[in-house]
Order: sequence, then structure tokens, then C-alpha cells
Amino acid sequence: MSENSQREIRILKDAAAVAWRSAEIFASAAREAVAKKGSFTVALSGGSTPKALYGLLVNDPEFRAQIPWDKTLFYFGDERSVGPDSPDSNYHMANEAMLAKAPIKPEQVFRIKGENPDTSAAAGEYEKIIRASFGLKEGEFPRFDLLLAGMGDEGHTLSLFPGTKALHVNDRIATRNWVGKLYTERITLTAPAAANSVQVLFMVTKSDKACALKAVLEGPYEPEQLPSQLLQPKHGKLVWLIDAEAGKMLTTGIRE
Repeated sequence: MSENSQREIRILKDAAAVAWRSAEIFASAAREAVAKKGSFTVALSGGSTPKALYGLLVNDPEFRAQIPWDKTLFYFGDERSVGPDSPDSNYHMANEAMLAKAPIKPEQVFRIKGENPDTSAAAGEYEKIIRASFGLKEGEFPRFDLLLAGMGDEGHTLSLFPGTKALHVNDRIATRNWVGKLYTERITLTAPAAANSVQVLFMVTKSDKACALKAVLEGPYEPEQLPSQLLQPKHGKLVWLIDAEAGKMLTTGIRE
């Protein structure tokens, strides 16, 4: 994998430390974006570590006070083919953990309509919403101030799974993706849309990720096998926050 001068790898003690550092990065990115252009755009992720992060942002008084809630726009990196009330929904988790408790208006949240049985139409609708929200011309990608990402134990990120068709969609912002190993449809941001972010923040915890993580960060560039390698911003920053268990095989990175 080519070294990205803007790539930072930090190996922290545990999942709680990853969530805390993520909250610091989230708050800092929000303040910087609002100071620069008056708004903060963030693409949220599903998973246990983001859930802990979301809880910190709304429940910890210091973090809650640092977030410019009224100027923050919330998007999603991907969604499962379920409704917003399903426990499997990324929106449902983010809403329960943070959005419903935050001082924001409904129009600040842009969710993917996973309940639509036509996942192609749902992806198309989400793309239109993003285009309108960012004021994009045809062919342009959004530039999220912060995109949150996780990684699966086989190297997937968002709903970009190894060997799936979505890995090769480069002319769309969002697309449907059939994931055969899970026998399910997903809706996901495409790799070029996600990688166009100002900052991509990966949060990776648990020992079952150690082997794939070493391959993603220290192995050859083979994104067909390891889609997480696709999220390398050309004009932005890439930060990996990893707990000690997930990072136990790594020789690179700053251990704290």
C-alpha cells in the first residue's frame, strides 16, 4: 500500500479510548468546518464503536458543548435493506444513540431509505438528496468534512464487500450492492464519493480484525480483496484509530 503523507495510524489501549479520541476528532473537525464555511457535514457509520462515540457526543457535557449542533448536517455511509425502525438499521442505531437526543431539527438528517424494496431506486434517491444538499453538478462528488468508517474482519468498509460489483462503480455517489455471502442487498456510498472527504476516520476494534487490518495497512494494494484500501483521500486526511487487540499484528503506527 502506498504511503499517504496524510495517513495517520494510532494504536490505542482499548475500544473506549478509540471512542474518546474519535469524539475529539469529531468535535475538532466540526469546529474547523463551521469556522471555515459555516456548516459541518458528516457521514455516519454503523457498528459498536461508532455507537459509543455517538453516546459520548450527546451525553458527555464537554463534548456536547463543543459540537455546533445547529450547523451540522448528518448523512450515512451505507444502510442495510431494512426500515428505519429495524434494530439492524444504521440510521436506527445513530438515532437512538445520538440524533434523537441532540438539539437538531429533522431536516439536518439525511437518511438512506433502506425500507424501499427497490434498492437501486433507494440509492438513486439518496444520490439526488446529496446532490441537492451539496449543490453538485453532474459528475461531481460531495466533500464530506468527516466520514466515519469501520472495517470488517475480511477488510470490507461501508457496504463495499470483497469481490462485489459496487467496488467498480466510479461514476455514482451511491449504489446498491448485492452481498452474496450475507444473502442481502445494501445501499452504500461509492468508494470515490467516500474518498473525496476532507477527513476519513476509521475506527477498528477487536482481535478478529487483526489479520485483515495488517493486510490493509501493510500488505500489497489489492482492494478487490480488501475494499478498505479504497478509502484513501487524495486531497484529505486518513486517520486510523485502532485498539490494541485489533492492532496486535501491526509494525507501523504510533502506539499510545
